[in-house]
Amino acid sequence: MGFVSSTVWETENSRPMRSESSLQPVHSPIPAPATVEILGVPLALTDYDEMLDWIDAMIASDERGYLCACNVHAVMASQEDPELRAALVGSSFNVPDGQPLVWAINSLGHVLPNRVYGPELMSRSCARAAERGHRFYLYGGRNQGALVQLALNLRRRHPGVKIVGGYSPPHRPLTEEERLAIAAEINRSHADVVWAGIGVPKQEKWMAQMRPDLRAPVLAGVGAAFDFHAGLVPQAPNWIQEAGLEWAYRLAHEPRRLWRPYLRYNPRFMTAFAKQLSGQRQQGSNRF
Repeated sequence: MGFVSSTVWETENSRPMRSESSLQPVHSPIPAPATVEILGVPLALTDYDEMLDWIDAMIASDERGYLCACNVHAVMASQEDPELRAALVGSSFNVPDGQPLVWAINSLGHVLPNRVYGPELMSRSCARAAERGHRFYLYGGRNQGALVQLALNLRRRHPGVKIVGGYSPPHRPLTEEERLAIAAEINRSHADVVWAGIGVPKQEKWMAQMRPDLRAPVLAGVGAAFDFHAGLVPQAPNWIQEAGLEWAYRLAHEPRRLWRPYLRYNPRFMTAFAKQLSGQRQQGSNRF
């Protein structure tokens, strides 16, 4: 399977194993934020603190769910990929990771001050976990070396954070044997949160598929967060992010990898959302 050597990770075999009576996701009674649909994808009207509190509550109650950091790429890819769409609709939450989604939500009449950016959510969660003892598993990364570097960087920035395992999967679909092996490996780690960083749409589909087999209360798909925190790709300055131009910054740094999805999905999103917005305004005017 190519798991990273266990010497890289913390081991705490005294941790009690979670119950094996049911690995099925539990519909949580934990208060959920309101959602709004953008092109049929439900997006949570939430913020970092609420999502961190939700993660804490899921761990404390030993319930199970998964969240997706959702950007324009994910929303538009789901329009033509039924499996991805089902994964997004079936998630616990889709947080608006991209600034254009925040603008879209607000243009529909809601008030959402800021996005919930996947890399930032992961960083804040690491800081909180260092204080509260939550255990993290890392699934993703460009290769095993990048995954080890990610773990080292997170430990340097958040002393005390418990990273108890990691695996960088092959760039192909897993065999059934591999899928069962990775599920067993993650369950043996006693992780509280599994961070998935294998990109859209792989990570969303993987979480939806693996959720019934994993004991970790929370799975979280955060895309490029692994590359950013490992130091492989630079993050855009804050002013570029706030201006909604992060896509241009990333395109300038990774043109060969990103030009196709950006060229394909960004213009389509603008056109499709303009139709949704126009339709909602037309419905509103017809009420009077």
